[in-house]
Amino acid sequence: MTPGAQLADPARRPAASLREQLQEGRRELHRRYVAEGNATQVLRHHRLLIDRTLRSIWKQAALPNSLALAAVGGYGRGELFPYSDVDLLVLLPHEPDAELKAKLEALIGGLWDAGVEPGHSVRTIDECLSESAKDITVQTSLLEARWLAGSRSLFAAFTGAMRAQLDPQAFLQSKRLEQEQRYGKFQESPYSLEPNLKEAPGGLRDLQAILWISRSAGLGDNWMQLAARDLITTAEARQLAGYQKFLSELRVRLHYIAGRREDRLLFDYQSALAVQFGYADTPGKRASEQLMQRYYRTAKAITQLNTLLLQNIAVQLLSREHSEPEILNERFQAAHELLDARDPELFERQPGAILESFLLLQQHSELKGMSAPTLRALWRARSRIDARFRRDPANRALFLQILQQPRGIVHEIRRMNQYSILGRYLPAFGRIVGQMQYDLFHAYTVDQHILTVIRNLRRFTMVEFAHEYPQCSRLMAGFERHWLLYVAALFHDIAKGRGGDHSTLGMRDARSFCRAHGLSREDTDLVAFLVEHHLSMSAVAQKQDLSDPEVISAFAATAKTERRLTALYLLTVADVRGTSPKVWNAWKGKLLEDLFLLARRLLRGDSIGFEKDIQAKQDDALRLLRLYALSDEVKDRLWSQLDVAYFLRHDAQDIAWQTRTLHYRVDADRPVVKARLSPIGEGLQVMIYTRDQRDLFARICGYFEQINYSIADARIHTTRHGYALDTFLLLGPGNNPHYRDMINLIETDLADRLQRQTPLQPPTRGRVSRQLRHFPITPEVAIRPDERGASYALSIIAGDRPGLLYAIALVLGKYGINLITAKIVTLGERAEDVFLVSGAALANPKTVLKLESELLEALTHQ
Repeated sequence: MTPGAQLADPARRPAASLREQLQEGRRELHRRYVAEGNATQVLRHHRLLIDRTLRSIWKQAALPNSLALAAVGGYGRGELFPYSDVDLLVLLPHEPDAELKAKLEALIGGLWDAGVEPGHSVRTIDECLSESAKDITVQTSLLEARWLAGSRSLFAAFTGAMRAQLDPQAFLQSKRLEQEQRYGKFQESPYSLEPNLKEAPGGLRDLQAILWISRSAGLGDNWMQLAARDLITTAEARQLAGYQKFLSELRVRLHYIAGRREDRLLFDYQSALAVQFGYADTPGKRASEQLMQRYYRTAKAITQLNTLLLQNIAVQLLSREHSEPEILNERFQAAHELLDARDPELFERQPGAILESFLLLQQHSELKGMSAPTLRALWRARSRIDARFRRDPANRALFLQILQQPRGIVHEIRRMNQYSILGRYLPAFGRIVGQMQYDLFHAYTVDQHILTVIRNLRRFTMVEFAHEYPQCSRLMAGFERHWLLYVAALFHDIAKGRGGDHSTLGMRDARSFCRAHGLSREDTDLVAFLVEHHLSMSAVAQKQDLSDPEVISAFAATAKTERRLTALYLLTVADVRGTSPKVWNAWKGKLLEDLFLLARRLLRGDSIGFEKDIQAKQDDALRLLRLYALSDEVKDRLWSQLDVAYFLRHDAQDIAWQTRTLHYRVDADRPVVKARLSPIGEGLQVMIYTRDQRDLFARICGYFEQINYSIADARIHTTRHGYALDTFLLLGPGNNPHYRDMINLIETDLADRLQRQTPLQPPTRGRVSRQLRHFPITPEVAIRPDERGASYALSIIAGDRPGLLYAIALVLGKYGINLITAKIVTLGERAEDVFLVSGAALANPKTVLKLESELLEALTHQ
């Protein structure tokens, strides 16, 4: 009996429905895989099962014999994963008439009815040629076509026409560009915490791309055939086969665990996959982390071999007539736009040339990489980077030169990491390569985050990116020896995972590096300061009251000099932007910029005695009001009801906007709600003016939760005559919320709700994100009086979820707590909110204890 013969066969079980047969066949495949664990057999037998099912459906459809059915894409090459699409081509000899169209529609319907779920196209040969000429993805899929049923002669004519149209050189160039675009979607790195094992760099697609290109050029259909052509070594061919087997098995198991097509190694599945691969938790590492580090090592090796093979194939396909190499120096030459070591044993004889090779790539923009022999030699010689190598002054000077070059810094630092050179030169960096971060807001491993921060800093120096963060670009342009920031970035998280404060430990590593590399005391102190305090500025900006002069003074005292302050601001922006696309927003950018500008004023000797500041704001607000043809007197009725705190916490533009809106309705009977696009360029700014009422903050939070908008900032003020004047910054859901469309709705609905004082609903149980399900956060609540005892700081840390702020507001309202300001900080799935509050209940320690307990309960049971 042949393998898989006992699986359901449509021809052998005519009484059962095709859907039932297919489902039973797939269940049997799953049972066999659990028992035997052979991914290759699963792919093959699944393909055979679908082949038989499709041929049965094709036969029942009674289509003309002149048509053909072909498998294409992954199904065409025989790699059909458990929940992958079944890609099909129905090949026509000519355009179909009405009768044939009806039969084809019935065929497709029959496929769905049988549970096949096809990805299908219906084309003539000419249409196939036309589409493949326009779209490299279509061409690639069709090149893998495999006959299933119908006319063999039509299928042969199709494959012959596709082969005749194929230009191997153009195909190579297109696949290279396609890979570059694909890499760009994944930040040029395999080191995402939840990588896509099919599409990300180092995934299955990298292996498939090589074989597509080699088949198109007639160079080979598998790894051993490529080795026979001397494109790779036999050992490398075996490695590639092993990597392909590992990723295939990982993908098969991922599909079965997810119960659907899923190619992302999400946190939801990592632990279960690790157990299936035989990993167990140890005191130092989770089982899932051990699995992921194996994945990262595999992906890293695949990217290396992908680069090597693409270069070797390109030399064979694209090299024009032989030309003499261009001599760069006594050690290196340029051949076919690649850096080439003139001596195959160069790196063994002169290890210092390892770092020189990366420096030359920076200095010669015409070079597109290293030749395959040079890459192999570099990889073999990486162990020559030892303690003696690191002590050599010449090597230390070369490493600093790499960081000081005007171009190519990010590319070459990444390349050094890819080939394990960076981790050999900086052993502390080598220890964090592929290290997971389970903090719910980092999206990358520690090493990839560090390289992303360096990339962000580098972008501040480039004219083409000056529009992104103009302030940072201006500051970087005037910052002498800005390469010191790259050194600080290399070390800012280098001590993660060691235990203890990684900022302090990293500072010690950075100081040792700077001393060893001959940096001046001033530069050493700057780098050490940046590493030690790289979290400070973000914490102050997002969690403390920037209208408080003492907060600004304390932060400026930490920075000490304007140069240090500028460097810390630039590093902080680059760091926060490098954690995850979800973490950065325009509001956080404004908070950091405001703190920077206020601290810089102090360090320059300017006063921030806020009487002068308030007068300047008021004068500026009056100037803005005059632009609307309003006299200076219109402010009097409103401003007479506002105290100093209001003018401290609002800028001139906000003051003018609110004055223009409220000057004629200072004693309004109905709530006034006005919204506008936020002046910072992201979100909505909403002003609420109404007679103060119990549970006002909770009612407002409940409404914003209902429309699925989150509060990024809240400024709460009560006028002298008992009106609430509150301002909120709101961020909408998704990537492109239609803020303008929401303005009228918010103004009307929220004003009506406040007027009617609708009863407060109990908090809903918000849906917990999948990250929080796997890495829950223990809620924390702390209430501390300020130094003057006039108000209290309420700090809350919890897993973020819908309804969180509303639940907090309900508890505060129950205890009669008045809200002064709110700093709402969301770091991925982690909420770290700080409220400035007051109220008689806070003077009683027993009541404070009860309040903290109820807040913890609300955070836990949300």
